[in-house]
Amino acid sequence: MKAMIDFDATPIFGIPMADGSGVREGMLIEGPQGWGEFSPPPGCDHAEDVRWLTAAVEGGTVGWPDPRRGRIPIAVVLAAVDAASARRTVGASGCLTAEVTVAATPDSLADDVERVAAVRDELGPRGRIRLNANGMWNVEDAARAIGILAEAAAGVEFVADPCRTTAELAAVRGRVDVPIAARASCAEAVDVVILRSGPLGGVRRALRVAERLELPCVVSSSGETSIGLAAGLALAGALPELPYACALGTVTLLDGDLVAPGRSLRPVDGHLPVAPTPAAPVPELVRRFAVTDAERVDAWRRRLRSARATA
Repeated sequence: MKAMIDFDATPIFGIPMADGSGVREGMLIEGPQGWGEFSPPPGCDHAEDVRWLTAAVEGGTVGWPDPRRGRIPIAVVLAAVDAASARRTVGASGCLTAEVTVAATPDSLADDVERVAAVRDELGPRGRIRLNANGMWNVEDAARAIGILAEAAAGVEFVADPCRTTAELAAVRGRVDVPIAARASCAEAVDVVILRSGPLGGVRRALRVAERLELPCVVSSSGETSIGLAAGLALAGALPELPYACALGTVTLLDGDLVAPGRSLRPVDGHLPVAPTPAAPVPELVRRFAVTDAERVDAWRRRLRSARATA
């Protein structure tokens, strides 16, 4: 099936982040049954690039497994914004769960507390709050900050990636009462496993990981456009159990999308639908967000060729 894909014609896109923090780049791959997104972030090794490519061609070639559910509850994902902006975003999302970014800078705890408290006030007592530190704490700082933030939030569902290594995660887990979540490779040290389609090699491979680990799972985004997010929704739809709202509403963190506005995966009433294939990109939007810098284009072409040589 991969022989039916014209890899040399894959468009390369770059969409600015809504907060001005950078640009999300990637490639769109068209298979005989639909589109996929190859957008491994900077710093991925070759093995992870290969998994991203496998995920990118899965939906457009062999397709995704049949879903067990058609609508997925979504957690609104908040960047490290001010408290007022966080409150507005939560209110507009319709979501009952919020994933709040914390620890964006070494001295951010006071701002984090203010942001978390504003989110709790907006969600009310029935809403759920989780924290995402993106691995930025050490063990001591994590243990201290989690206690303070859990109090400000009046309860935290879990903390995602408080530290970077398995040993650090295990140490934090032993010192706090809040569940700890992280990627599958750290499963021995956490309470909740975070599944992402791209880094795990696609929906089917992620499902096998979940089956093997026998831990509660939550599906999260890697910052993709709506085309890539569709794979995450397919994964959430196919999991035997879905105990947590999924952090798949992240297209709002981008200053644009590649599909028609009516097909953009922005939560409605706190949910997103599972679709058999992603929406097709709109040619005008592909042109608008096309990467034209020759060095960047060459870097992506080389990255794709390298991944194809192993996949």
